[in-house]
Amino acid sequence: MASRDFNDLLAFVAVARERSFTRAAAKLGIVQSTLSHTIKRLESQMGLRLLTRTTRSVGLTEAGERLQQSLAPRIEEIERDIAALMSLRDTPSGTIRITLSDHALEKAVWPRLSSVLKKYPDIKVEFSLDTGFRNIVKDGFDAGIRLGESVEKDMIAVRIGPDWRLVAVASPTYLKEHPKPRHPKDLIKHICIKRRQAAGGHYVWEFAKNGAELRARVEGQVTFNDSRAMIDAALKGFGIAYVPEDMAAQHVQSGELVVVLDDWSPKFEGYFIYYPTSRQNSAAFKVVVDALRHPEAGQRKRG
Repeated sequence: MASRDFNDLLAFVAVARERSFTRAAAKLGIVQSTLSHTIKRLESQMGLRLLTRTTRSVGLTEAGERLQQSLAPRIEEIERDIAALMSLRDTPSGTIRITLSDHALEKAVWPRLSSVLKKYPDIKVEFSLDTGFRNIVKDGFDAGIRLGESVEKDMIAVRIGPDWRLVAVASPTYLKEHPKPRHPKDLIKHICIKRRQAAGGHYVWEFAKNGAELRARVEGQVTFNDSRAMIDAALKGFGIAYVPEDMAAQHVQSGELVVVLDDWSPKFEGYFIYYPTSRQNSAAFKVVVDALRHPEAGQRKRG
C-alpha cells in the first residue's frame, strides 16, 4: 500500500475515534481543511461513504463502522509495539490513556501521580473521567481504574487505594425542615440529590447492615454525574446526597454537613488499576503503575 493511502487510513481512524474533525486534526497536527480533504479522497478511492457529517457532529456509516473495527485494533497494536520499543530509551516517554471516575482521580490517582510526573516530562497522561464500564481495549485506553469488584475479567489488576464508603449527607438547614432518616426506607419521604450513571440511568443507592442489603431508588429536584457538584448542592440545602466519605469529610468536620444513616453505609473494595494481560508495558506505563501502587497492593488476574 502506498504511504499516502496508509496515512489516509490513519486519518480516518483518528476522526472515527474522536468523532470530530477539529479534535482529530489537532491530534494529527494538521489543519482541519487538510484532514477533510484526506477523508474525501479516501471515500472517493474506496467508492464508499464512511462518515456522516452535520454542523455539530460526525458519525460513522455502516461501512465506516466496519472499517474502523478492522483497522483500529491493528493500529493500536502497532502503537503498543512502538511504545514498547520506546521503553528501551533511557528516559521513559509516551502517552498513557486512563479511564476513571472523578473520585478515583481526586483521591487515589492525582495526589500520587502529579508529583511523579514532574520527574518525567516526556510521559504524558490523558485522563478520561467516566463512571461507566468501558471496554478499555476497544475504546483505546491503556488502563482503567475502577473498584475491585467492578474490574473486567481477564485483566491484570493492581490495588491503588484502600477500601472506602459512600455516606448520606445533608445540611443542618435541610434537617431542621425534614426529620432525619433512621432507615433507608425513610428516604422515600426525602428530597435527594441524584446521580446520573454513564449508561444513562440513575444510581440506585446501596446500603448494608448486619448482613442485610438494601437498595433505595430516590427522588429529588437536581441530578449530577459529579460528586463535587452533589456535595455543593447538599451544602446549599437541596437535599440528601450519597457521596464518597473522604470527599465530604471536611464539610462534616466543620458542621456544614451532617451524616445520616451512618450505620447503613457499606464499605466498597478500593480502587484498582487494570490492564490487559497481553499488554506489552512500556517504561512510561510502569512508572505510572508503580507511582499509584497501594502500600498493601498485590497483583492479580481477574478471570
